[in-house]
Amino acid sequence: MSFDFAISTNAMFGAGKLNELHTQINTPMGAVHGKKALVVISNGKSTRANGYLDRLENELKQAGVDYVIYDKVASNPTKPVVEEGGRFAKENGCDFIVALGGGSVIDASKAIGLMATNESNDLWDYVMFGTGKKQWPPIPSLPIIAITTTAGTGSETDGGAVITNPETQEKTGVFGTGTMPALAIIDPELMTSVPAVFKAYQGFDALFHSTEGYISVARNEFSKMVAAEAISNVGHNLVTAIREPENVEAMGKVALGSYLSGIQMAIGSCTSAHPLEHALSAYHEKLPHGAGLIMISKAYYSFFVNKHVCDDRFIEMARLMGIEDADKPEDFITALVKMQEDCGVANLKMSDYGITPDEFPKMVENARDTLGVNFANDPYQLSDEDCISIYQESYK
Repeated sequence: MSFDFAISTNAMFGAGKLNELHTQINTPMGAVHGKKALVVISNGKSTRANGYLDRLENELKQAGVDYVIYDKVASNPTKPVVEEGGRFAKENGCDFIVALGGGSVIDASKAIGLMATNESNDLWDYVMFGTGKKQWPPIPSLPIIAITTTAGTGSETDGGAVITNPETQEKTGVFGTGTMPALAIIDPELMTSVPAVFKAYQGFDALFHSTEGYISVARNEFSKMVAAEAISNVGHNLVTAIREPENVEAMGKVALGSYLSGIQMAIGSCTSAHPLEHALSAYHEKLPHGAGLIMISKAYYSFFVNKHVCDDRFIEMARLMGIEDADKPEDFITALVKMQEDCGVANLKMSDYGITPDEFPKMVENARDTLGVNFANDPYQLSDEDCISIYQESYK
């Protein structure tokens, strides 16, 4: 019954909420104050093509805020890009950051916010895992407004950022004071245009944040409650959101699940599935995070099911995902596989991204080095051989 709840983000949730952004900037009760913003977007075309950037610029103009745009963030944000972004923010005298995009853009913005305020030009000085120098950033990040255009990472409501260091091939967490967004706008209208396959990748990322939290030994009553709602919302609505792209209601429920999964991570925990995937995409940057999680999910969860270490939790999750009469832990695997089939992502192949089995031992070592803390949350402690076996069973 013990937990710590410290979610400081002011969240505005619902269709059309982007249109209210100007009310939250430089107003007496507003979440953020400042004269100049750094707008961070991806290096793709969708934010501009769908008109979201135009809408954001209009909101900033209504708030009387000047801004500059930084548009170099890729799907797996890297150390050099966020370091450059921090310098860009400093050079332009930015007072706060507006992240407009998916989890990669929001994560990059957190690291950029730290680089913009602190003296070091090396992000890895502030990384607590792997080869990081393990120095807590002495100065808080620039305030962050997170406007999420995807439903997946929950990054809009937690303080962590996942950044890749290409030199060391590490993909790990970055934290610091002030990285929890001051304001989050979760507007499902901005998510309906996401292509179906990426909507699936993102939705399963949201699901797994909470399924991991649900079986974690660090689970508490609060995180269990939040995770259960997230699993139910994503499990019952992701297929509809993909098949009916303009269904804002279904998209909103997936977005709610993603948002709740972000809270689950802040008050609960993830398990080793996330570092095991991070190792895959650290070595193969073109692999989307959600796709990697899907690839290993059946073997990963089956491992714990076969150990019978938390049968009741798997049965409960199967019921949350729609098998109302579930009475055995294997029913969760059945629900998971069916959902992946219905979303069109059941046959993803590691080999399509250049992954080879001979890499698995170094990937396990990488996963432990970069986010070993997550392994401690597993309901059964995985050996290196167990991890390699999960990779091998997942390989196509």
